[in-house]
Amino acid sequence: MRIDKYLKVSRIIKRRTLAKDVTNDERILVNDKQVKPSYQVKIGDIITILFGNKEVKVRVLNTNEHVKKDEALLMYELISELTK
Repeated sequence: MRIDKYLKVSRIIKRRTLAKDVTNDERILVNDKQVKPSYQVKIGDIITILFGNKEVKVRVLNTNEHVKKDEALLMYELISELTK
């Protein structure tokens, strides 16, 4: 699954276009490397998201295409959340 779609389906970011823009702005890292919106997410990847003065790290646990809202939290594990 593409990283922009993964961020939307897992509800880390609410809209896919916003997820794509954030990725294009080089604020998404996977395994400490910058990626493009077309990057294929794999189970075990560590995604770092830079939200302004906040940094969120999650580990990918699931890459299902269709997930109910209450099951979205099962797609990833929060590793850290830092405020700068």
